[in-house]
Amino acid sequence: MLKYSNMQRIILHIDMDYFFAQIEERENPQFRGKPVVVGADPKGGRGRGVVSTANYIARKFGIHSALPISKAYKLCPEAIFLPVNMQLYQKVSENIMSYISKLLSQFGGHDMEIVSLDEAYLDISSLRNYKKAENLAKKLKKEILEKEKLTSTVGIGPNKVIAKMATDKAKPNGLLVIKANQVKKFLEPLDIEDLPGIGPKTAERLREVRINKIKDLKNLSKSKLREMFGKVGETIYERARGIDETPVTSEETIKSIGKEHTFEKDTRDPEIIFETFEKIIKDVWQEILENKLGAREAGGRRAGCSLFRTITVICRYQGFETHTKSKTFKEPTNNLEILKKEAKKLLLKFLIEKPKLIRLIGLRISSLQ
Repeated sequence: MLKYSNMQRIILHIDMDYFFAQIEERENPQFRGKPVVVGADPKGGRGRGVVSTANYIARKFGIHSALPISKAYKLCPEAIFLPVNMQLYQKVSENIMSYISKLLSQFGGHDMEIVSLDEAYLDISSLRNYKKAENLAKKLKKEILEKEKLTSTVGIGPNKVIAKMATDKAKPNGLLVIKANQVKKFLEPLDIEDLPGIGPKTAERLREVRINKIKDLKNLSKSKLREMFGKVGETIYERARGIDETPVTSEETIKSIGKEHTFEKDTRDPEIIFETFEKIIKDVWQEILENKLGAREAGGRRAGCSLFRTITVICRYQGFETHTKSKTFKEPTNNLEILKKEAKKLLLKFLIEKPKLIRLIGLRISSLQ
């Protein structure tokens, strides 16, 4: 990680616009100008999965990521519904990240943190001024547009939070620079939901005490926010003031890995449920191995896979009622048999405690080391 002492930080955040759907538009020009939804098969409104990505035309109908695909179909049955082509999206992502990396090397090299297939942070503090940062952003956007025929949005700020928020405000296909002395003016008029870390439930609690804007949020003391939300409250306090010291790190860090499965029909059949769960466990374990989280001995032999401390099982009942159960070990482990045994115990509790039909099950392992 590059470090710059006594130097003002300049962080660039780049995010591709409606990435999956935009790639589909590029591959199928006849889709342009029409609502496009990438995700599960809607099956005429009876589909069981969720929306992965929707283009901006589809979003005008209220369709967004993670929305049940059946609801998306009801909102806009005339939309073009497409399956997820992950192999294509990953290839395009690799190309884009390669363009960014090569362009950065022309400027002397900078830390780059890839957040997802379509999003990355760059620490470009060594450029020393925002004008040069803006010029770099324009070159990035132009390079990606020329080579991949895809638009992107860039936000630039004194830290990751401000850069990310600038990107959100500049979408789609925009570029917004927020200098350190502009942070207060930028933040205060925004709604509390615009602040990363404030979701619907947190926002609801804040609105109960008449906190609607970030300017209002700054009236709450750190101790009050800690009392309301625990340790997260301290982060909210700092972010409301534009404070974020989180570094941009080029080290690959996978905090958790998980898989879910939505049944074609809600079920209570333990044979179907546990057979599916076995496959989920296998897929999660395979992803750990494929991500090369394990250490390797000389010659490329695997010395052991990543340690984990927490297992979480997700269960969604009929009616979208969702619950989780977790098990955290005192000591990290990388034992597959322990994972299977403890995960199945957690799943069994769901079957015992509630006699409701089950719509979805999932597994996540976290605290990876």
